[in-house]
Amino acid sequence: MNAPRSYVVALTGGIASGKSAVTRRFEARGIAIYDADIAAREVVKPGSEGLAAIVQTFGPGVLDDSGQLDRAAMRRRVFADDMARRQLEAITHPRVRSWLRERAGTDHGPYCLLAIPLLAENIAHYRWVDRILVVDAPEEAQLARLVQRDGIDEPLARRMIERQARREERLALADDVIENHGEEAALDAAVATLHERYLALARTQA
Repeated sequence: MNAPRSYVVALTGGIASGKSAVTRRFEARGIAIYDADIAAREVVKPGSEGLAAIVQTFGPGVLDDSGQLDRAAMRRRVFADDMARRQLEAITHPRVRSWLRERAGTDHGPYCLLAIPLLAENIAHYRWVDRILVVDAPEEAQLARLVQRDGIDEPLARRMIERQARREERLALADDVIENHGEEAALDAAVATLHERYLALARTQA
């Protein structure tokens, strides 16, 4: 008989809301983190079906000199062209979802976290997760962090935030919310509380 799968918590939040700071704290407690951003790189690595499909769709000019996807050039292209963005997402998103589901299904911990920045935009494909955790921050805090982190100007930072789901949409999906409004150290207590909650929920599922 197969062992029951881990309890699965999907973690999301707006850009520069503090998702990485939260996932690091869960990881420090021995919880596996499966990150959609890592998956997105894995599914288009050289030799993959994903990269072959991108080259077939966009041409060999999307590759750099080493045969890898030129991610910066691809980002510029899809940022300026909605049809190109939809074509790229049609190739990568299903593969990312399969990557995440496969790893969640074979995880041996009491629970695992899926870090999915665009969960709200793709929630129909993630109905199988057990619980949703949203890392929330005010837009002004996101802006300040994004400008400092990426070295960009405020108008670009605002456009990046506006391209994502609205804060209210994410919060409407949440089973749990971590409010990341101040110092990063304040996240410790919130993560500790949720860790115990998820362990208890995982025991009831087992």
